[in-house]
Amino acid sequence: MLIDDLLPGDVVHLAVGDQVPADGLFISGFSVLVDESSLTGESEPVDVNEGKPFLLSGTKVLDGSCQMLVTAVGMRTQWGKLMAALTEGGNDETPLQVKLNGVANIIGKIGLFFAVLTFIVLSQGLIGQKYHEGLLLSWSGDDVLEILNHFAVAVTIVVVAVPEGLPLAVTLSLAYAMKKMMNDKALVRQLAACETMGSSTVICSDKTGTLTTNRMTVVKACICGNTVEVNDLLIPSSLSPKIPGIAAQTLLESIFNNTGGEVVINQDGKPDILGTPTEAALLEFALSLDGKYKQKRQETKIVKVEPFNSTKKRMSVILELPGGGYRAHCKGASEIVLAACDKFIDDRGSIVPLDRKTADKFNGIIETFSSEALRTLCLAYKALEHGFNHEEIPLQGYTFIGIVGIKDPVRPGVRESVASCRSAGIAVKMVTGDNINTARAIARECGILTDGLAIEGAEFREKTPKELLELIPKIQVLARSSPLDKHTLVKHLRTTFNEVVAVTGDGTNDAPALREADIGLAMGIAGTEVAKESADVVILDDNFSTIVTVAKWGRSVYVNIQKFVQFQLTVNVVALLVNFSSACFTGDAPLTAVQLLWVNMIMDTLGALALATEPPNDNLMKKAPVGRTGKFITNVMWRNILGQSLYQFTVIWYLQTQGRYIFGLEGSQSDIVVNTIIFNTFVFCQRKAKIA
Repeated sequence: MLIDDLLPGDVVHLAVGDQVPADGLFISGFSVLVDESSLTGESEPVDVNEGKPFLLSGTKVLDGSCQMLVTAVGMRTQWGKLMAALTEGGNDETPLQVKLNGVANIIGKIGLFFAVLTFIVLSQGLIGQKYHEGLLLSWSGDDVLEILNHFAVAVTIVVVAVPEGLPLAVTLSLAYAMKKMMNDKALVRQLAACETMGSSTVICSDKTGTLTTNRMTVVKACICGNTVEVNDLLIPSSLSPKIPGIAAQTLLESIFNNTGGEVVINQDGKPDILGTPTEAALLEFALSLDGKYKQKRQETKIVKVEPFNSTKKRMSVILELPGGGYRAHCKGASEIVLAACDKFIDDRGSIVPLDRKTADKFNGIIETFSSEALRTLCLAYKALEHGFNHEEIPLQGYTFIGIVGIKDPVRPGVRESVASCRSAGIAVKMVTGDNINTARAIARECGILTDGLAIEGAEFREKTPKELLELIPKIQVLARSSPLDKHTLVKHLRTTFNEVVAVTGDGTNDAPALREADIGLAMGIAGTEVAKESADVVILDDNFSTIVTVAKWGRSVYVNIQKFVQFQLTVNVVALLVNFSSACFTGDAPLTAVQLLWVNMIMDTLGALALATEPPNDNLMKKAPVGRTGKFITNVMWRNILGQSLYQFTVIWYLQTQGRYIFGLEGSQSDIVVNTIIFNTFVFCQRKAKIA
């Protein structure tokens, strides 16, 4: 049957390797393990059974088989809704574009008003004279030429008012930042995104792959009663001396043989680990203890394997030893495997009985590991003294080897980067598909979860719009969230709370939120093509610290454009006042249209190059974000603009009225010389204003 023929109510048989074709419910089956990473972004497989019966379209069956009752098909499935959300949003103007458009509109209206007023003031004398002489309908060539001159002055004032160099300055600043950000491991796909990150007030970050390394790792271990923190660089030196030789060999034998993973040698001669994230973490831990995978596997022969299943919650294997005899190895849920043990290997390498006190100690270690959001596994073995006749693998009588605590560790520098965001007034929220306990622990370790709330997606979805108004500002962690939960959160933050939102993500499941956000940041290494296509910036090293660098560059762009606008408006205000006042009092404008175009297009280009290419500094991240509602032209900028304008206008007006007397100018050329002096003074004043 084709997938197009499926309808709600149909029953579908699923086996290992199948992709779930529609949303449905588990009816019957065994040991079903599903990869939901395409929807949740979490790489750890999920068990599906009568207690957790939901199967979602687009996910893959990794183990087991089952029958599924189809409940939704096509665009009504979770995958369909995810694809539909990709077509929404993503075309809004950036906060800076909105503000610059507002500034340009105001300047244009002011310029047009003064131009019309100037034309009326200049023309009213001639028109009044014609009216009094009764020659209102009789116009000579000289009269028309005079009116055209007045119109030219009015056009000059419009030219003065409009900041022609502004688009050039903005483009130069964005292009310069784009090139520099590439050196800082950030590939900008949308030019406007360079500054948007500088205005961001909220970052909604994914956990796996962004805050964490997306590589499950053994971070703590309890072997022979000794608990140690495992560091990649210090494993042999810190752990090996504490493990007796017999215990170390038994541990390596257990990990290398009782596994669903495999170690292969790649083209570079380096080991590659295949298997689930948990299996890979264990194999990597064993290799770091100087374990030889191939050699250890060849020492023994695997007689029987009992794969992990959700009922027994453990995996077992029977090995035939080289000297004869058999040995069973078991690993799985710590409480269950520990309960099956009656002996343990002590710190001297001796096998001793496991009494209640020691068992309580090990249970306490398991609880400690779990409270730190570590996934714990217990390893044990049993010598089969009476041989093995292919009967069932024993369930009791094991010897305890050790406990390992596995987690996806936080990337170096993340906590400092989150603290930097907080000091810059940017709120960081974690949105993840992982369980609530792990999300809380990672969020606390990163410094994200402080005094806010951590809730699950199911609870978030049940809230009414009124309840969301109170809830969303308090949320710091959203766990077990679906792609649409993340999309909803981002949409509310942007529309209801007027925040400028940045979203990070790496999977197809993050694409709707990446498009909905003001700026989407996709991971370059772990990110899918769909996520990268939906993003504005691609983080090439998948590091949260790079996101902070992008924010710093964004703020630098914003400040540089503010500096240029301040410089440009000072030029325009002075020229407007000089030409308007001169036109009203003398009937002529000292600054011609050509001169003003030269100032705007030639001198402003150099000004734009100087002001738009200033690099960022650390002080930028100590200020509050501008956000969506902040003023683009601040009070300090108005003070500088008006102060410089008043000073320049006073100097130029003094030259215009007293210039002939100061320089002793006479004759028909005196006006041209004075206007030339005024123009040069005007240009030098702009240089002074730019330096100031």
